Amino acid sequence: MIDRVRLEQIIREAGRIALSRWPGGGHDLASWDKTPGNPVSEADLEVDAFLKRELRALLPSAGWLSEETADDEDRLNRDLLWMVDPVDGTRDFIRGRDGWAVSVALISAGKPLLGTLFAPARGEIFSAEAGRGAQLNGKPITASRRTKLGGARIPVDQLPEAVNDLLIVQKPNSIALRIAMVAADQADLVATLRWGYEWDVAAATLIAREAGAQVSEAFGKPLNFNKRDPRDFGVLVSSPAIHEAIAQRIRPMAETLRDK
Repeated sequence: MIDRVRLEQIIREAGRIALSRWPGGGHDLASWDKTPGNPVSEADLEVDAFLKRELRALLPSAGWLSEETADDEDRLNRDLLWMVDPVDGTRDFIRGRDGWAVSVALISAGKPLLGTLFAPARGEIFSAEAGRGAQLNGKPITASRRTKLGGARIPVDQLPEAVNDLLIVQKPNSIALRIAMVAADQADLVATLRWGYEWDVAAATLIAREAGAQVSEAFGKPLNFNKRDPRDFGVLVSSPAIHEAIAQRIRPMAETLRDK
C-alpha cells in the first residue's frame, strides 16, 4: 500500500521547488521553446527530475510517463504507472502568473487511481482517490450541478459563435486547473478541441469525476490512460446534466479540427 502522507510531502516539495523558480515571486528563470510555441523552463526539468526520483523510490514497481522525460515503452508492461506533468501551465509560470500546477496521477489498468494537483502560487492542493471523493485543501468538494447549458460558466479567453451563450470566467493556462474549477464548482464546463496528452489531464479528470462531474474526450467517449500513443482528441468535463448537450453542440467543430 502506498504511503499517502509521503506522497503528499513529495508533491508539496515539488511545488516548493517550482515556486522557488517562479518569476511571479521575483526569481530569475531560464526558458526556451522545445518546439515552436511549446515552451519549457529550467523549473519544468528540475521538478521532473525530483518527482521521478522520489516517486519511483516510493513505488519502485510503477512505470513512468511525464511530459519532460523521453517515453519508455516499458511503461506499457507495468500494472501501475506514475503520470506526471511537472509544471502544467508553463506559459503562465514563465509570465509570472499563478495559473500553473504540479500534476501527479497514479494509473492502474488504464484508469487514474490517485490524483493530486498542487498550485502553490494559489495555495491550492486538489486530491482524489478512485471511489473515495475529491478534496480541495483537505475539504470535500462537489462539482457543478448546473442543469442548463445557456449561461454555463466556462474558463476561456473567447467563445466561438457556436457556443456564445456561455459565460466566460477567468482562465488559468493550466488545463488541469481549469478542470479542477469544474470539480470545485467554480466553472460548469471545460472543453478543448485539440490533440492533448494524457499527463495534462490524468490527475485533474480523476478529481473532477470523484467530485461528481462527467468526464470524456471531445466526442463523449471515455478517457483511457497509458496508451501506446498517449493522446486523446480534446477533453470535455462538465456538470452531468449538460454534458451531452455540449458534446452535441461542439461535435461539428470537433470533427473539422480533428481531421485537419
